[in-house]
Amino acid sequence: MAPKTRKVIIIGSGPAGLTAAVYAARANLEPLLFEGYGWGGQLMLTTEVENYPGFPMGVMGPELMQAFRDQAERFGTEIVPADVTRVDLSSRPFGVWVDDEEHRGDAIIISTGASARWLGLESEEALRGHGVSSCATCDGFFFRDKPMIVVGGGDSAMEEALYLARIGSQVTIVHRRDAFRASKIMVDRALGNERVHVRWNAVVEEVVGDGRVEGVRVRDVVTGETETLPAAAMFVAIGHIPNTELVRGQLDLDADGYIVADGARTSVEGVFVAGDVQDRVYRQAITAAGSGCMAAMDAERWLELGEALESETRTAPAATGN
Repeated sequence: MAPKTRKVIIIGSGPAGLTAAVYAARANLEPLLFEGYGWGGQLMLTTEVENYPGFPMGVMGPELMQAFRDQAERFGTEIVPADVTRVDLSSRPFGVWVDDEEHRGDAIIISTGASARWLGLESEEALRGHGVSSCATCDGFFFRDKPMIVVGGGDSAMEEALYLARIGSQVTIVHRRDAFRASKIMVDRALGNERVHVRWNAVVEEVVGDGRVEGVRVRDVVTGETETLPAAAMFVAIGHIPNTELVRGQLDLDADGYIVADGARTSVEGVFVAGDVQDRVYRQAITAAGSGCMAAMDAERWLELGEALESETRTAPAATGN
């Protein structure tokens, strides 16, 4: 028996995917959303969100994502708590599989997000959301006038450090080499800031603290000596990995694996993208939600155009020969 073809299938359930679901459902597209077992995206790892409009007193990350989810369901989104294991974007209706279970969609919205790179330490994982973060603009405010650590050596690390220097008492960049790989202008700005210090040739061995970050133990890769740097927070800025494994080889990706898009449109007609899986710059809940809105509206218009063309074809008089 052939699977039912849905008008829109959404893959991913962070702010982008759930916003797309709200807009698609309100447009009577009856979206099917695969949220994955790790639903909610990176906000599920954030204790408190204070920069999302409409919450003057802040809101817990999981609470905000639950509200997104409830709203999508209220308007008729069917949410499936499963990870998509395969897609086929070679022909329409597009194929989406959860293991051996096949689904078909006239339009697809990819909103699988990006995952922050972490150091892989047990102490880092234990204190994630309690002083360990990958987003200075999300969490830096909570550590005003306190010392903070930034791990990394690229442009992202410099940007994080400069942002945090406006908030904290001191920012120490921990870098495993004796030179940054960041652009010269960003390095000059960071090194020229009196609140920014650098711990060269060092790697983080442990995040110290009981329930919250109290310090970071680093090891000098040249001498082998260790020391504990006092800190109220540690921000890991060693890059993100876009979650594009599903579409690799089927959609155009850039050199770092992000989906190439014109607005919300991808290289395949009828496939749209939203959120951090195509955004290497902003990576904020509000920008992800906005791009989810764009993807849903573009998908709606694209489907309407296709239906109009099909209707014209069906009603056009047959050509007659002489």
